[in-house]
Amino acid sequence: MDPKNMNYHESIKASNILKLRELQAKLPAFTKDYFIGRNDTISSRTKIAYAYDLIVFFEYIHDNTDDRFSGTPITSYKVDVLDEITRNDILYYMEYLSYYEKDGKVYTNDERGKARKLASLKSFYQYYFVNEIIKTNPAALVPMPKLHEKEIIRLDINEVVDLLDLVENGAKLTKGEKRFFDKNATRDFTILTVMLGTGIRVSECVGLNISDVDLEDFRFKVRRKGGKEGIIYFGDEVCDALANYLELRNSIIALEGHEDALFLSMQNKRMSVRAMENMVGKYTSKLSTLKHITPHKLRSTFGTNLYRETNDIYLVADFLGHKDVNTTRKHYASISDDTRRNAIRNFKLRENDDDENNKS
Repeated sequence: MDPKNMNYHESIKASNILKLRELQAKLPAFTKDYFIGRNDTISSRTKIAYAYDLIVFFEYIHDNTDDRFSGTPITSYKVDVLDEITRNDILYYMEYLSYYEKDGKVYTNDERGKARKLASLKSFYQYYFVNEIIKTNPAALVPMPKLHEKEIIRLDINEVVDLLDLVENGAKLTKGEKRFFDKNATRDFTILTVMLGTGIRVSECVGLNISDVDLEDFRFKVRRKGGKEGIIYFGDEVCDALANYLELRNSIIALEGHEDALFLSMQNKRMSVRAMENMVGKYTSKLSTLKHITPHKLRSTFGTNLYRETNDIYLVADFLGHKDVNTTRKHYASISDDTRRNAIRNFKLRENDDDENNKS
């Protein structure tokens, strides 16, 4: 297929395939079997993340263990090297991840970073072990790091109002930022309204097309994580913002290949994820808050508000596109603390005289 004829999602998939091939060139040749064998179970983006993690692991094995592994180039390792690696090798690797230097740059990993890298390694070893290609599975003997609960950062209601007001009037922007404000204000306001009003992921927002938007039925079509299509419904505020923006968008001539893209950059091509993240950061940094707000935090804000309104964790999971409702419950069920707090304040063992008088 001619790259010019690819839609956004097809081009991203093609780009990920090329990136994975680039990373595989730094890994042992036998790892190709693993990535092909996981084609139906993990996404192309996850494969890339696993490839990065495996590169770090094999570089550690090559450079920081004894002469069992240092005499052979990483790309020449055979699959039986996995049987030579011990549980202790992996334990030392986990400690190494806390702090290491490479090419003059310092890298650190907290408990979550270590957990992700160990999960990659466990998946890798499990593939070869269950297919009886190796005899041992030392990765299975290493416990996952204990993860402490991470506080969910979200915008309060008044902060949401302040943010949308800021994008509408451009207050607090620098002179340099105001130079582009008039051209981008309607687009930026719409993006933030869509994120706050639907909980859409930034990658899904970037991938939206004009043809995906249905203002009559208050919904748009998205490509969810993993490639599955889904429908997201929205309310009046999001509908009004989209309708207003589409009037402007339909007057802009996009570059070839970007004609159907909903949100365009200054170069009249589809905005990138990085550009959208930077735009969100530009405005949220002006808020009177110590919170570091990213597009994902706007998603958390939506999930929080929807759960407070509905108290329906399954509905929140559906809107956010979570496959497992336990993921949603873990992040948002704690919000019921507000409900419990308000309930106990109204709970009384004995009614006072004022309450009795009010009843009569």
